[in-house]
Amino acid sequence: MKLFYNYKLLFHIALLIAFCVNFSYAQTTPDWAKKAVWYQIFPERFNNGDKTNDPQPPDMQGAWPYFIPDDWENHPWTSDWYKLQPWEKSNGHDFYWNAGLRRYGGDLQGVLDKLDYLQNLGITAIYFNPLFESPSLHKYDASMYRHIDNNFGPDPERDKEIWSEENPADPSTWKWTTADSLFLKLIKELHKRNFKVIIDGVFNHVGNTFWAFRDVIKNQNNSKFKDWFYIKSFDNPGTEENEFDYKGWFGVKDLPELREDENGLVKPVRDHIFSIVERWMDPNGDGDPSDGIDGWRLDVADMVNHNFWKAFRKKVKSINPNAYLTGEVWWKDWQNNIMYNAKAWLKGDEFDAVMNYRFTKAVKRFVSDKKLKINAEAFKDSILSIQHDYPAENFSMLMNLLGSHDTERLASLIVNPDNFYDHYGNPQQNPDFDVRKPDQIERLKQALMVGIQMTMPGAPMIYYGDEAGMWGGDDPDDRKPMVWKELVYEPEKTHPFDKPRKPDSVFFDDSVFEWYKKLISIRKNNPALSTGTLNFNFINKDKNVLGYERKLNENYIFVLINNNNKTQTVQISNSELKIKDLLIDQISGARYHSKNNIFEIILFPYQILILK
Repeated sequence: MKLFYNYKLLFHIALLIAFCVNFSYAQTTPDWAKKAVWYQIFPERFNNGDKTNDPQPPDMQGAWPYFIPDDWENHPWTSDWYKLQPWEKSNGHDFYWNAGLRRYGGDLQGVLDKLDYLQNLGITAIYFNPLFESPSLHKYDASMYRHIDNNFGPDPERDKEIWSEENPADPSTWKWTTADSLFLKLIKELHKRNFKVIIDGVFNHVGNTFWAFRDVIKNQNNSKFKDWFYIKSFDNPGTEENEFDYKGWFGVKDLPELREDENGLVKPVRDHIFSIVERWMDPNGDGDPSDGIDGWRLDVADMVNHNFWKAFRKKVKSINPNAYLTGEVWWKDWQNNIMYNAKAWLKGDEFDAVMNYRFTKAVKRFVSDKKLKINAEAFKDSILSIQHDYPAENFSMLMNLLGSHDTERLASLIVNPDNFYDHYGNPQQNPDFDVRKPDQIERLKQALMVGIQMTMPGAPMIYYGDEAGMWGGDDPDDRKPMVWKELVYEPEKTHPFDKPRKPDSVFFDDSVFEWYKKLISIRKNNPALSTGTLNFNFINKDKNVLGYERKLNENYIFVLINNNNKTQTVQISNSELKIKDLLIDQISGARYHSKNNIFEIILFPYQILILK
């Protein structure tokens, strides 16, 4: 009996160790994410590095608008965005219908070709919009998770052959396609340059071409995968009518929802997704995750049961404890412009961060709005509210974005002030939306907003092309092909609804790029801007000049902002700043000396000073 109890004791100790190990994995947050400078890439529109793999009509079958004209062609990369090509004019539809049919040919080779560019800009981490096989341009309607889209790789036809040799439900049969192999090469090259890389995980829904859903369509009630989805009714073969019906995301039949129970996604779906997680996080399965992705951005995360994300985190962290998980937790009530407080997802057992749209909203209202403009005090309160809501560990690694594939670009957000963020942000949704290029004052506002982004807690995220001067409304106008310095672009002079507009020249804007590069460099060279404490310590009488300090040990930065279109002169005492008699602006190199323990500082319209 004594021997039995010793074994029993050892067994319980082993269980306790296993629990502690799993718990520590689940609780781990990646320090690198606090210092990251993110760059978001929408693959189809970033760079066409290989024209031999460009999408063809068969690759688009099953994607909206479910019709491909006989004279369809890939779109010229440098064309006027709203101008209809001959094949678009002949089909009788407007720009916004045709936008769903456009393909520009961006691919993984295009990203590989631009790694020097990204490194020169100062980027340290890449977030890819969906890469998995799909017939659409955006890839949020996956046909499969196990393979990179074949039009992103070097040999689309060979990849189709490889798919046909597999059982999609059996991971032991999965192979590596040419697109998969190129992605693994890209990961390797990114890691060589000390980049991190995360990809979009769309696990609430799939596309109507998803392999398991196609099986349900074919076999109806006899399908082995019928319980993966919310099937409302199967087809009755004895009638002419097709009674097959199912639940789509937000009622969109293109996007069948994956079924959940009280634990989140049902077990067979969960098991499949966990196999996908293993595949992309440790591709060769040797226990070393260095050849895999460094984390996930999780789409419409608020629409998936918390219990699933808890299990998902444990799975991810068991493979790579330093992986980063960020969720798209956004609109609680879009109609009434109410965003989520995402603290329920940031308790240590789900996500490391969320995409910080609350930050975007606050910066927008502080700098670019006019009628809805808030003063320095209100902006301070908005940031402190976010800081109060989220644990300090998570607050420091939130994805602080100013634009994305789902919203107006930053430049167009500024050109169109006072709209609610992500509401009616293009001419199709809002007839008064202005499609023009920003003017000089609006570029000053953009520079200031980026300055705030680069000096606040949380990891800044740049949407591809914002640093090149690109502009555009909400989807699809935020998904223009990237503007590259070596290409010559047609001016934009077309309006989607034929309204008059002045021509806008389209080119890579060196001055905008150099500003982003400078601000990123300052952030990276001053650790206080990434991981230091935040203290708002100055607001002038008119509440249009704001000052805040970032402090890490002896590293001290004082940021001063004028959110006004008039020059401001402020006086700040040495004691307020807790420094002696010299401040040096890290942007211009200007030096400020105190006189009689007072700094007198002149701020030009929409100027930011980063003082050290």
